[in-house]
Amino acid sequence: MEGRDQMAAGKFACTERERALFEAGIKMGTIYHQFVGTPVNLRTVESLEEGMSSAISVQPYVESAKVRVNRSVFTKDGDRYSYVSLTGDMMDAVVTIRIGGTRVTAEMRYDKELGYPLMYVSDIC
Repeated sequence: MEGRDQMAAGKFACTERERALFEAGIKMGTIYHQFVGTPVNLRTVESLEEGMSSAISVQPYVESAKVRVNRSVFTKDGDRYSYVSLTGDMMDAVVTIRIGGTRVTAEMRYDKELGYPLMYVSDIC
C-alpha cells in the first residue's frame, strides 16, 4: 500500500477481510439510500442505471459495479406524467470490492419471500 491507502488502512482496527466486507456494505447502502426516490421512466432508466453504476465505481476499492432497474413497473405508452419513483424492490445491484488479496462481492436483490430488498455478501475470497 502507498500513501493515502496506507494512511486509511492504519485507521481500521480489523483485518483486511473485515475491511473489505465493511467497504462492500458501505457501497450497498450508498446505492440504496442515495438513489431511492429518484424519478425514472422507460426513457431514462438506462442512463440512471449507468449513472448509479458509475457513481459507485469511483469510490475506493470498487473493482466493478453493476446496477439494474426492474422495467416491469414502467408504462410503455406514457406521457410526461408517466414516471415512477425508484424503490428498493426495483433494484438489482452487484458490487465487487478488492482490498489487497481480498475480494468481496455483495449483491442487493428484492427477496419476495422476505418482502425486502436484501443486501448480502455472495462471495468472498
